[in-house]
Amino acid sequence: MTEDIFAQMGAAVGKTTLTRPVGVVLQIAGNRLQIGGISQFARVGDRVKVIGGNTYGEVVRTAQEGLDAIMDGSTEGLGLGAKVVLLPRPEFAPHSGWIGRVVDPDGKPLDGRPLLPGLQRQPVQAPPPPASARREMGPRLSTGFAVFDTILPIVRGQRIGLFAGSGVGKSTLLSSLAKTVEADVIVIGLVGERGRELREFVEKSLGPEGMKRSVIVAATSDRAAQVRRRCPLAATAVAEFFREQGLQVLLLVDSVTRFAEAHREVAVAAGEPANLRGHPASTPNAIAGLCERAGPGTGHAGDITALYTVLVAGSDMEEPIADMLRGVLDGHVVLDRAIAERGRFPAIDVTRSVSRSLPDAANAAENKLIRAARLHMGTYAQAELMIQAGLYTAGTDAKIDAAIATRDALEAFISTEGSHGPAGAFLLLQRAIQSSGV
Repeated sequence: MTEDIFAQMGAAVGKTTLTRPVGVVLQIAGNRLQIGGISQFARVGDRVKVIGGNTYGEVVRTAQEGLDAIMDGSTEGLGLGAKVVLLPRPEFAPHSGWIGRVVDPDGKPLDGRPLLPGLQRQPVQAPPPPASARREMGPRLSTGFAVFDTILPIVRGQRIGLFAGSGVGKSTLLSSLAKTVEADVIVIGLVGERGRELREFVEKSLGPEGMKRSVIVAATSDRAAQVRRRCPLAATAVAEFFREQGLQVLLLVDSVTRFAEAHREVAVAAGEPANLRGHPASTPNAIAGLCERAGPGTGHAGDITALYTVLVAGSDMEEPIADMLRGVLDGHVVLDRAIAERGRFPAIDVTRSVSRSLPDAANAAENKLIRAARLHMGTYAQAELMIQAGLYTAGTDAKIDAAIATRDALEAFISTEGSHGPAGAFLLLQRAIQSSGV
């Protein structure tokens, strides 16, 4: 361990540069600066710093006449002609010592303790593994939730979207899955969370047991758009590092919506028009590029099983980000406010949720139980208004009668938590379905 630390320290010192290009501010527009004199040295994504202050920024556009940089903080008090230094791009180099730590998208510690980078740089922006070389998705994972162990299975290497409005239990479900899903390492990307919620998530939601196998990459809501945009990319890079070690990784990103909003801010500042339902044309590619990096590995590498949350206003699954994300994932889980308001957790609307790991993730008998459960829940959902209004007469329709008879049992089943495992969960599902007597 001592040798590793000295090697990390030596590598960090060896990358120190003694000379840096310096430019001047030519224009100030909000938190965007046009800087002259260093265009020939800069690349998109490089960092800059105003000399004499503590204001940093990121290069988003370069041209012969100058470069544009979005600043991380306020530009108040800054004037034309101010000196700006071009900084070397931060070295993002995760290692096993990051487990149990909270870092920002640049790999700097947020938990008040020192943290050295690893010996090998991990690119924050990276291509996914070659499509032709990737394995198929693996076996079903035990999650600690009966509904995910049966009707909505999560398999190794799968990528699932968690679609929910605010305040319906999305973060609670995410933290519960972080503690219970089978994995060697958990990597959590918290994008645009309120500052107070970060500590609450670490200490209460995850707790010491959850943090023992977790790495949290966080960019709170007060951080600049370019920092928030890098957050899920950096979290994915950490997950990729552990996947290459042959480990099974669970990646949780909360949320892709805030990532897309941050991407829009940066893209518009770089001159890209927002003409795709309020988002720039590069947004679908940015979302697909993020999600495709997760999933099964190649060769002797491990897998990244990923859950991405999406904030949907009024449970509108057709809003732009939800629509973009649904097309690139291997399943989606919808949390419904009406279900949450009647006190059921998790507030999953099973009839609108799909796991594309089926039918392969279950055997013939299990798939038969899943179809029966979906039939009862779908039938009840279609007839619910009539039933609640007292317009349905028992005995009129055998399917509706069975749906009513299994309603309470299936509701209780969806709320079931614990270490039953898939086999035990399917036994509970069978009992719930048989409660109809048909």
